[in-house]
Order: sequence, then structure tokens, then C-alpha cells
Amino acid sequence: MTRVLFWLALALLVYFAIRSKLKQSQRRQQQLWEQQREQQQREQQRQSAQREVVRAEPMLRCAQCGVHFPASENVPVGGRDYCSPAHAPVK
Repeated sequence: MTRVLFWLALALLVYFAIRSKLKQSQRRQQQLWEQQREQQQREQQRQSAQREVVRAEPMLRCAQCGVHFPASENVPVGGRDYCSPAHAPVK
């Protein structure tokens, strides 16, 4: 009878040891996955911040009305910048 109890106790010990190792491995994998996810999020944030900087366009001030407007909408006349053809002097 004692041999049966010994083998039963040994089997339970092995079972719980394997179970403990598997849980530990799963926790480690979960932590690695979370770290990779955080790193990807930081990389995406960095890339989006760089894109925003690239998208920024210089602003100019209209010589007529003083309104600031994007440089792509500039109407240059006589070395001065205007926000629209209506504000630019006719030559």
C-alpha cells in the first residue's frame, strides 16, 4: 500500500511541476508579446509624429489684410505675398 501512495505522490508532484513550468512559460510569452506591442505602438507614434512634421507647411502673412495663409496659396506680386488675387495690386 505504501508503494502505491509513493507512486501516486510522485505522479502528483511531477504533474504540478509540469503545470507550473507551463504557466511560467505562458506568462513569459505574454510579457514578450506585450513588450512587442508597446514597442510597435511607440514606433507608430514616432512615425506619425514625423509625418506630421513633414506635412507642416510654412505660413505667410498677406501684405494687404494681414491674414496668415499657407505658402501653397501664395499670390506673389512685386516681392510681396498676398492671400488671394483680389488683394494683389493689379499691374
